[in-house]
Amino acid sequence: MNGDWLLRGRDGRLSVYLLSEAAVLCRAERGPGGPWDPPRTVGGDQRLHPVLALGQGPDGYAHLVSWRPTVRDESGLVHSTHFRPRLAALDWNPIGHPDRTGGRTGTPAVAADAQGRAHVFVRNKGGGVSMLAQKEKGGWDPWRDLKGREVQEDLAAVTGESGRVELYAAVPGGILHWRQEEPGAQPVLEEALETPVRPGTLRALATSPESTTLFFTDESGDLCAWRPGGKPVPLLAVAGPGPVSAIRCELDGHDCTLLAQRSASGRVVFAAYPTEQESAGAWWAESGPQLPADARVSLGEDEDGRVVAASLSPGSGELLLTRRKDEPGLALEAWRPV
Repeated sequence: MNGDWLLRGRDGRLSVYLLSEAAVLCRAERGPGGPWDPPRTVGGDQRLHPVLALGQGPDGYAHLVSWRPTVRDESGLVHSTHFRPRLAALDWNPIGHPDRTGGRTGTPAVAADAQGRAHVFVRNKGGGVSMLAQKEKGGWDPWRDLKGREVQEDLAAVTGESGRVELYAAVPGGILHWRQEEPGAQPVLEEALETPVRPGTLRALATSPESTTLFFTDESGDLCAWRPGGKPVPLLAVAGPGPVSAIRCELDGHDCTLLAQRSASGRVVFAAYPTEQESAGAWWAESGPQLPADARVSLGEDEDGRVVAASLSPGSGELLLTRRKDEPGLALEAWRPV
């Protein structure tokens, strides 16, 4: 899955999304802070490949993108909108292929702009990136080739505080960054950073009115933060494989960035620091029980603005949840299954 899979809907309820064989499932709170419904299939009976991209707009609507099999050895992308966690999501809608026809070309990424329009990004067969964007009054614009070369599997899409969509992609020995110059415009390739980066570790976050921050793991095993126009800053040694989950939250009256990851030891680790002040330093702190090797972690906030962390094991389907206590610092409740 690419993107945050723990989301808070516009009705205040939390929901999680997970892959199960050839479908996407959703679980949601029956009420804010209350018990959870059992898993429900998202988007109807459409058979899917085991891949999912998620993004959420300012309206609270969740946008989901996956690949579906079409004819033999070929696939196409599909999109669904989930307006509220306990309502049924829209049926999967075919949105085509970056090369018109062919097999899967990579894991997609999706972000929604200030108007709630989904922007879908995916690698194309030429090794660059293609984008498909929703029109303001319904439907989709044509596929657009954003260029780039030797783009690797993972893409990180993010919407800045300005409402403009940005994209990061890993390439051999570096990172590419695209940004919309104005709302609704085609993102432009603005910067190519030369830096060693491990594939599959990108995660982007809006961190100020002017900037987004990309988190990635370099080849030495350091978790780094990069804002275009500057240089990457090593934060701390990465705790485990894959990307971190990241959110901004208020801790003791300070605007902080909170990171979480399943560590190599099997437990969830957290690290927090003042947003965009990487020089302040950050340290991992372990929490919760040991998790299976396939467990993933996602961060969010509940209706009251409290930090919520979830761990999900795709193999067993076990979902664990914890919330921040009403205490100074990042004191968490005991992890509990839901």
